[in-house]
Amino acid sequence: MEGEPLLDLCHLTEVEQTVILNVLQRDAELRNKEEGRIRKLQQTVSDPVRLRSLSGVWFHEERAKRYQKGGTDVVHASIHRKRHEKVIPLTAIFDKEKANSSQLHEQQVEDKSTEIELQEKINVSEDDKGQELKEREKVDGERLVQLLVTSLYVNVGLNKLNASKQSMNGSLMSLYSVGDFGDIVVSGQIQFSLQYDVKKEELHVHIIRCQELAPARKNRSDPYVKVYLLPDNTSRSKKKTAVKRKTLNPVYDETMKYKVGRLDLQARVLSMSVWHMERMRRNLFLGEVEVRLGQWDWNQSQPTWHNLQPRVKLSPDDIISRGTILFSIKFVPPGSEGSGCPLTGELYIWLREIVGLLPSKRGAPSTYVKSVVLPDESGVSGQKTRVVRGSVNPVFNHTMVYDGFQSSDLIQACAEITVWSPHPPGCLGGVRLSTGSGVSYGQSVFWMDSTEDEISAWSSVIQSPNSWVDTSLPVRTNLQLCSE
Repeated sequence: MEGEPLLDLCHLTEVEQTVILNVLQRDAELRNKEEGRIRKLQQTVSDPVRLRSLSGVWFHEERAKRYQKGGTDVVHASIHRKRHEKVIPLTAIFDKEKANSSQLHEQQVEDKSTEIELQEKINVSEDDKGQELKEREKVDGERLVQLLVTSLYVNVGLNKLNASKQSMNGSLMSLYSVGDFGDIVVSGQIQFSLQYDVKKEELHVHIIRCQELAPARKNRSDPYVKVYLLPDNTSRSKKKTAVKRKTLNPVYDETMKYKVGRLDLQARVLSMSVWHMERMRRNLFLGEVEVRLGQWDWNQSQPTWHNLQPRVKLSPDDIISRGTILFSIKFVPPGSEGSGCPLTGELYIWLREIVGLLPSKRGAPSTYVKSVVLPDESGVSGQKTRVVRGSVNPVFNHTMVYDGFQSSDLIQACAEITVWSPHPPGCLGGVRLSTGSGVSYGQSVFWMDSTEDEISAWSSVIQSPNSWVDTSLPVRTNLQLCSE
C-alpha cells in the first residue's frame, strides 16, 4: 500500500454509504444467479468454444486487459484513515440470514493491514459459510471501488487514476466556459496554410505539423489538432487530425474543408487548438491559434508558422458579434408607382438568413427575428418571423412592410432588427439602421447609435429609392433595447 494515493471519502455521508451497500446487496443476488447459470452451462454444454461464448468468460478476459482490477486495499486504507468516523461494516447487509452472528464493533488498529482490520471489526462465527462470506466480501469490496470511482470522478476526482492536476476537456467546454487548463506551460508552434476555393465556396485548412510542443506525460505528448470555424462551435464545425503518439514534433499533413460563402467567411474566426490525448483521463490543452479570416492575406498560399497561445477565457460580454444577418431593404416613396400610389411611403425589409450564428452552451439555438421602425410611441409597428429551430444558419425568407412614411422621415427614423431566442427567452443581438446622429425629431435618443456599416447601408436606402439594397451586417450584442 505504500505509495498508493488514498481516496478522499469525506464527501460521502452515511446515507450515501447505505445506498452503496444496498446496491451491493442487489448486485450480490444477481451475481449468485449468474454463477448458477454458468454452473448449469458447464454441465450441459460440452463444446469449449460455445461454453466460452455463452458463459461470458471472453468478456472478463478482455476487460482485464483494459482495466485494472482490485482497488479494495485502497478503499480499506481510505476508510482506515477516517478513524474518528463511524465505520459501516460491509457484512451488515449480507449476513442478515445468520441469526446467531455476533455484534459488530469498531477497533482502531494502526500498524495492521486493512484486511486484518476488517476481520477484527467483524466477528463472524466459523461455520461452513465462513469461506464463502470472505470471498463475497472480497468481490463486494471490488465492486464498491467501481461505484466510488464513479462518484469521486464526478465530484472530487479519483486520486488513484488522476494523481496530477488535470485540465478541462475542450470537448466538454463551450466557447464561454471558464475552467482550469492545468499547469502545462504552453509552448511550440503550428504550421498551416489556408486557401479558399471560390468556385466550390470551400475553405481548405491544411494542417502540416507542430514543433517543440510542451510535454504532457513523462517528457512526451500524444498530440492532435482540433479545428473549429467560429462562431460555430458545434459538432458539425469540429474537425480533428489523427493522434500522433510519443512526440513533441508531430507531422499531420491533413486538410480540413468547410463549406462557407465568401461573404460569410469575412465574419468567421478559425480556431486551431492542440491537445494531448488521454485514454482514461481528460485530454490536456497544449495551446491554440485563432485566425480572423476577415483580416487574412489570401494571397499568402505558402505554409506559415504560428506560435501557440494559452487559452483565453471569454465571457459573453467579450463577444461583440454573434454572426452575420443577410437582408435586403427598399424604400418606395409616395406616388412613385403612378396614379398616386402608394399613398404614403413604404419601407420593405426582406430578411433572408443569418449565417454563423453563435451557438449557446446547449448547441445550435432556435431563433426568430423582430423588426421595428423607431420612434414607435404606439408600440404597434413591431413584426416578427417564424421560429427556426436548432440552426446556426437559420433561413427566414420573410418580408416585412411598413407604410405611413414620407421621404423626409427616413432621416429621423431607425430600422431596428433584432434576433431572439424563444427558450430561454432573450435577445441575442441585432442591428440598427439610421443616420447615427443620436437625435430624432429634435430629441436625444439612445437608439440612434448605428455603426459605420449600418449608417452606410441606411444612406444607400435614402439615396436609392425604389431599389433593393443588399446588406450583410454583424449581429452585435451591445444593443440597449427600448424595453430595458
